[in-house]
Amino acid sequence: MRKMYLSAPLPFVGQKRMFAKEFIKVLGQFPESTVFVDIFGGSGLLAHITKCTRPDAVVVYNDFDNYRERLNNIPATNALLADLRRIVEGWPRLKPITGETRDKVFARIEEEEKQRGYVDYITLSTSLLFSMKYKNSLEGMKKETIYCRIRASDYPDPKDYLEGLTITSEDYKEVFKRYKDVPDVVFLVDPPYLSTDVGTYKMYWRLADYLDVLNVLKGHSFVYFTSNKSSILELCNWIGENPSIGNPFKECRKVEFNAHMNYNTKYTDIMLYTNPDNELGKAA
Repeated sequence: MRKMYLSAPLPFVGQKRMFAKEFIKVLGQFPESTVFVDIFGGSGLLAHITKCTRPDAVVVYNDFDNYRERLNNIPATNALLADLRRIVEGWPRLKPITGETRDKVFARIEEEEKQRGYVDYITLSTSLLFSMKYKNSLEGMKKETIYCRIRASDYPDPKDYLEGLTITSEDYKEVFKRYKDVPDVVFLVDPPYLSTDVGTYKMYWRLADYLDVLNVLKGHSFVYFTSNKSSILELCNWIGENPSIGNPFKECRKVEFNAHMNYNTKYTDIMLYTNPDNELGKAA
């Protein structure tokens, strides 16, 4: 009998393991002819659970972040972690790794990258970094304090995790365009959350990108995930109550400059002002 995972086999920012049991209940409400399209596939957990729960249905998994590559490299990741365990053997658990031992840890990771051309830094981050910190490169990891919290056992190889799924790897808008007119389609919509760290995703998101996702919801059945950090529901509610306001910044000119708080924290200051050559500017 096929195993159903209630959490992703490898770490992934924003996976919906806390929703798994409730999500299963929701899936049973849709008819047999339903086509489920997970347009922000992420770790594939939603698509996997959907296919296990609804084996009768077509389930599309948009693996834009190439989670499959990480799954395919589990044996190599396990071998690397085994070497790192030996390097830190005897080091106090959960304590910062310093000095020569730290140098040996990074030397082994660098060797892996040179020899194989690939290191799963997201998975590696969970064994060396704290506080949900994830890095995508050796350079990024070297800037952090690393800790002795290496996983004690190997990651299992989930051979049938993506079995039965229709897999693609495209911009979500292209996937949506392909399936938006399919009868009985249900979109699983779990975009990167507004006002949260999206540094591990293979895309850059602006506010407009978050709002563009709402076009997927209009006129379709969907399961949508968000967070109270994003304030997206509050924003939509406000727009619904103030439909006539339009864009007050439409005629403004904009000046912006980049500022840095420290070596790894930067932000953009923006000033919006009205154009003195138009009627709005003259009125102001």
